[in-house]
Amino acid sequence: MGWPMIDAILFDLDGTLIDTESVALKAGHAAFGDLGVAVDIGLMHSLIGVDQPTSRKIIQASLPDLDIARLAQAWDARFNAAILQGLPLKPGAAALLDLAPRPMAIVTSSGRDAAHHKLRLAQIDHHFQHIVTVSDVARAKPAPEPYLLAAQKLNVSPARCLVFEDSETGAEAAYRAGCIVVQVPDVVPTNGRWAHHVAPDLLAGARQFGLI
Repeated sequence: MGWPMIDAILFDLDGTLIDTESVALKAGHAAFGDLGVAVDIGLMHSLIGVDQPTSRKIIQASLPDLDIARLAQAWDARFNAAILQGLPLKPGAAALLDLAPRPMAIVTSSGRDAAHHKLRLAQIDHHFQHIVTVSDVARAKPAPEPYLLAAQKLNVSPARCLVFEDSETGAEAAYRAGCIVVQVPDVVPTNGRWAHHVAPDLLAGARQFGLI
């Protein structure tokens, strides 16, 4: 298949560029344990790629008697302590960011403060012209609004944006925005429903589209 010229590269953050999803799952399991709750792995996986308000609704629907505020406090404390010990990049992320010959933006379901904090910890914030967070949109992923906003900020057509995502939620958002989607699964495997290409890592995905 012939692809259009790529004018910009848009990256999800957690699980795509930085290795936070496994840290978040571990912190979440421990936080549920702090409250004496045994949690199903399927519930944990359903939270990947979604914003915090949506995550809370999913948890509340499954565990209506749970004190969601106490859970969030315990989870955030464990997660923030863990990432302060080091926030590793996903395989190939550093090389791709150094080599990528296009304007780049972050499109994340994290809030503004959290996204900037993680980017600084990972020391990759200087690579991006724009950072679109859940704080910047009315409808978060899987709605297309975050990716449409990123394309608008970069003054490019969504159809000429190459997106790297790990989750189904994020890939759906990018696909619905009309972007070209490379999905690099992290914790949860994918059937590629919302991806134009499924890659084992970021560099393999970049090579598929001639970026490196």
